[in-house]
Formats: sequence, C-alpha cells, structure tokens
Amino acid sequence: MKKWVFAMTCCFFATGAFAETQPFQLSVTPDLAIHSRATHIAGVSLGIWSENPQNAIALGVVNGSTGNSSGLSLGLLANYSENYKGAQLAWLANYSSGTFTGVQWSAFNYAARLNGLQLGLINFAETSEKGVQIGLINIMKETKQWFSNFPNEVAPAMVLVNWRY
Repeated sequence: MKKWVFAMTCCFFATGAFAETQPFQLSVTPDLAIHSRATHIAGVSLGIWSENPQNAIALGVVNGSTGNSSGLSLGLLANYSENYKGAQLAWLANYSSGTFTGVQWSAFNYAARLNGLQLGLINFAETSEKGVQIGLINIMKETKQWFSNFPNEVAPAMVLVNWRY
C-alpha cells in the first residue's frame, strides 16, 4: 500500500511539472532557456530561437510554437508552429505543420490547413476551409481544377491572388 501511495504521489507532482505555465520566457536556443520547451508560456517570449507551447507575444529571430498555440509571433527570420491562431510575421518564412488560423506575412508562407490570410511572395496551403492568398505565386493544393467552382475557389495555382471558401 505504501508503494502505491508513493507512486501516485510521484505521478501527481510529475504531472504538475508538465502542465506548468509561465508568463515570461527568455531563450538563446530551446535547450538554453529560462524554462524548458515543454513549459507553456502565457505572456511574452523573447529569444534568439525559442520553442514552446504558448499563448503569447513571441519576439525573436526564430520563433517556434508547439501544440495548440496562439498570439502574435514576430520573427526576424522565421516562425514555425504546429497549430496556431493569430498572426505570424517574419521576413523570410512562416511554417505551420497543422491548422493555421489568422494572418501569415512573410516572403514564404506555408500552412498544412489554412483558415485565414497569407501575404507573401510565395504562399502555399495543402488544404483550406476559408483562405485567401495574396502574392506573386499562390498555391492551394486541395483545389484540383481551374475555375471549376468559381467564385468559391479559383485555381490550384494563381498569380497575385487565390482563394478557397
């Protein structure tokens, strides 16, 4: 019985460590930071390269958001995320491997699932429920034919503007 109580107590405290939320993160790299990359940040994240689940304003050279994150991500070079709601603004690239909802502004934007606006030179979306792309090259891979479902969707690839609703 004592072993069982001890094991349950250890599990209880370990779970609390994984569910920790902090208001501030400062990082050089994800492994050289005030808090571990598993710590949820609800506030401000500053760093050269940061990577956390967050509901925050992230300012850095490269910003990474894991899990279901939201907020404003301002990256000097790039932003990357799993599922993100909000705005990703960077000079070089924005990448979302899951669902992106909001605005992506960069030279290159990628979203596995776009619900929002992409502004950039090259914009790419694997799928889109409701999305608009404005840029030099705009690709919505899920759209199979050119103007077959206009005005709800335009084309698989288009210059200047493309959308899918």
